[in-house]
Amino acid sequence: MVHRREQYHDVHNALEVIRFIDESTPKNEVFLHMYHLEMGNLSHSQAYPLESEDELFLAIASAMEDMIDDDVDCYWLIKSFVSHIESKFRASHIQMQKSFEHYLNLEDNRLVTHLKTGNTLDKLPYDLWFKKCFAGCLPASSLQRVWDKLVSGSCKILVFVAVEILLTFKMKIMALNNADSLSKFLEKIPEDNTDAIVSKAIDLWHKHCGVPAHSV
Repeated sequence: MVHRREQYHDVHNALEVIRFIDESTPKNEVFLHMYHLEMGNLSHSQAYPLESEDELFLAIASAMEDMIDDDVDCYWLIKSFVSHIESKFRASHIQMQKSFEHYLNLEDNRLVTHLKTGNTLDKLPYDLWFKKCFAGCLPASSLQRVWDKLVSGSCKILVFVAVEILLTFKMKIMALNNADSLSKFLEKIPEDNTDAIVSKAIDLWHKHCGVPAHSV
């Protein structure tokens, strides 16, 4: 930990010396620049276009900031978590979308029919759910429980959280026939019952998969 702390401060200080960051730089962007510098791909300009991997890192970093107080711990956890989901689940996103439709249809086929009729099923925020792992969609307390399952080795929890969100807000979703309005709502769902949603999602996981271990 002493070595990790020294490494963190060395990289952080280097970015300050080359004036890539200062006190006004958002923390998640600081972490991203540090990550790029360590990986050897720091841009020559701060005004570089963000890649999809960068957007993923920033979303995870923002969510992790709400969970972890210490900046050094936060940075290393972000790096490890991003590496974990990229190496373990990168190829699973398309399969997760198919699994989502399958399990939602088992739970409420009328809702699936409604979404297909309104041409909104393919326009749900799958990237937010399955690539960014609900970062920015769920509050930190609920997100921690979901990420705990991911760290344990299974990405199917993401599928069942998505299914349970649609089941929970079925009436609201049925009333939203516009794809943009639906996506906007689902990207930032009300926070007052997200813990209950995660609990029900875990129950669904058990119901359809038995007692999950490290299944994908």
